[in-house]
Amino acid sequence: MPNHHLRLKNDLAEIQRLEESLAAFGSANGLPRETLLDLHLIFEEILTNIIKYGYDDDHEHFIDIDMVAGNDAMLFEIVDDGRPFNPLEKPAPDLDTPLMERPIGGLGLHLVRHLTDAIHYVAKGGKNILRFTKKHARRDR
Repeated sequence: MPNHHLRLKNDLAEIQRLEESLAAFGSANGLPRETLLDLHLIFEEILTNIIKYGYDDDHEHFIDIDMVAGNDAMLFEIVDDGRPFNPLEKPAPDLDTPLMERPIGGLGLHLVRHLTDAIHYVAKGGKNILRFTKKHARRDR
C-alpha cells in the first residue's frame, strides 16, 4: 500500500477516518511512531482549518487526500473546494511576545510549516491544492 487515496466529508468527525487511514498507511510502509505522530498533527491542523473556516455554506463538500510513499520521503496532497486560502502566506507568529499578549491563531500553521520538509500551495480550477513532503526513516521490518 505505498499509495493511498482517501475522500473525506467536510465534517470534523471525519478526522477519525483520516487517523485510521494514516495508521494503516504507516503500518504498510514501516513508518516510525514519531513520523506518524507528526503526520497526525499536520493533518489535524490542516483539515480542522479547512472544515471550520473554508466553506461559506453548510452543504456537504469533499476533501481528497493522496498519500504516496517513497524510499526516503512521502508526498501528500490535500484538495478541497473551499474558499481560496494559502496557509503559507500567513505570517509566522512572534514567539518572543508573551503568550497572553499574542493574538489567537497561527501557531498550528506555524507547526505545520516546521513539521514538513517542503510545502506548496496553489489555487487551481476552483480548488485549493496543498502538497507537502515529509522525510522518514523506516523502522526495521
